[in-house]
Order: sequence, then C-alpha cells, then structure tokens
Amino acid sequence: MRVALAQVDCVLDDIEANLHTAKAAVAQAAEQGAELVVFPELALHGYPLGSSSADPITAGDGRLRSLGAEAGVAVVTGFREDAGLHAYNSVAYLDGPAMLHLHRKLYLPNYDIWEERKHYAPGQSLRAFSTPHGRMGILTCNDAWQPFCPFLLAQDGAEVLIIPANSVDTRAPEVLDSHAYWRELLRSIARMNEMWVIFVNRVGATGRLEFWGGSSIVDPAGRVVAEAPVKQEALIVADIDVGAARRRRRELPLLKDARLGLLARELHRLIEEGGDA
Repeated sequence: MRVALAQVDCVLDDIEANLHTAKAAVAQAAEQGAELVVFPELALHGYPLGSSSADPITAGDGRLRSLGAEAGVAVVTGFREDAGLHAYNSVAYLDGPAMLHLHRKLYLPNYDIWEERKHYAPGQSLRAFSTPHGRMGILTCNDAWQPFCPFLLAQDGAEVLIIPANSVDTRAPEVLDSHAYWRELLRSIARMNEMWVIFVNRVGATGRLEFWGGSSIVDPAGRVVAEAPVKQEALIVADIDVGAARRRRRELPLLKDARLGLLARELHRLIEEGGDA
C-alpha cells in the first residue's frame, strides 16, 4: 500500500481554505500513486483555543465526502463533527465518497493551556475496521498516550494504526520534549503491538501554538521507515507491506496471550474500588 503523509498547515475556522489545501494535497498524492492520504487532526477546522467561530459539519457533509472521491484514493482527515447536541473532535476514513470508519477522540486534554472539553464531547467507542488494504485502527493525538488504546485495537485485529495529531512545541522542554517523546512513543506502540504506525502532525501556528510536524511511518519492528521534516509543509509518500504485521505476529507472538478475561476482571475491580469509569 502506498501511503502519503500530508503534513499541512491549516487556517483556524476557515473550512473552505482548508478544503482547498486538502484537495491539492490529495491530487498531488494521487499523481504519485498514493492509495491512502492521511491528514492531521482537525485539518478541516484548525485547533481552537478560547472561542471558535466555525460551524461543525456532519459526517455526511458533501464537502468532506468529496475529498477522495475525485482522485479515487482513500483519505483520512480530522474535522469538527456536528452530532446534534454534541460536537466531536472526529477523524474520518473515506474510501472514495464512502465513509468506512469514524473515530471520535476519546481523551481530550484539559489542563495547562488545553481546553478541548469546552469544545468537544469525548468519544465512547474504540474499534478496528476493515479496508481493501487490511484491518486498521485510528487514534487521535492524546488517545495514543493511553497505552491500552493501541493494545485494544491490536486485539481487535488492527494491522495499521493511524494517528492524526496536533502536537506543539512545549514551553518546558526539560519536562517534556514533544519531538523525542512522540518518536519513542510511536516506536514503542509499533513494537509492542506489532503493527504499522502512521503518525501525521500538522505544521504552522495558531496564536500561542506552534505545531512542529515530524510526521512518520514506523514498521511493526519499531523501525522508522519514512519521516517528514520539522516545521515545514511536506507530502511524504512511502510504500508499506501490511502483511509484515501478520508475519511479525507469527514470528514473535506477543499478542495472542493477552488473557482478556483476566484484564476485564481486574479493570472491573479497580472501577469498583473507585477508579475512573
């Protein structure tokens, strides 16, 4: 499968401008033979702090569905979803005009300068899904920092994990170096779950936030096989062998002894003892 990492900048609350950017990137990727184009988190709306004026769009919005339809490629992109009473930080997997999967961000950062819970409701489900290229899963940025999320998707059969992100330079790099942290996190996820990991981060700035890019692809053994530059727009195209995940799992069968019943019992006990349900 040929994958394109669309490391783009976007304009806060300007859906039409962001759609124009996305369509240009999809067309360029299609010319290079890409079968899947992955955009960052909230690529169609931008990442808000404070207030946000742009209306969310529904998962059935024709503008969203048109992204891959004209070029005949699969597209993964983030947007602010209108779901009636609630809005979600959502990511769609589009195969042409058809939506194969919708992921609603599960873990919304709401500390320091972050205030996603003001703008979005948290998602309530986590599922792998089948595509013509293999079984996949999606986590949005902060979701991937919860170690059981990639594990659950791997147990559900995901061979490829897609992580759209809006990661910024931290104000206290001595506490957390975003670049180094993400690099090691992605390699760890790939190794422990024996899956491909596709990470796409945006670039540019919005107010106090500066997004650093550094999008990458990591193979099931934890090797970085493609990487985008830091702090500049880029379209990186690379080929991945989805079957390598299955072969890795046969060679080193780490996942087959998960004992999900044991985990369920212990999780239930922790919840009963006052854990966060």
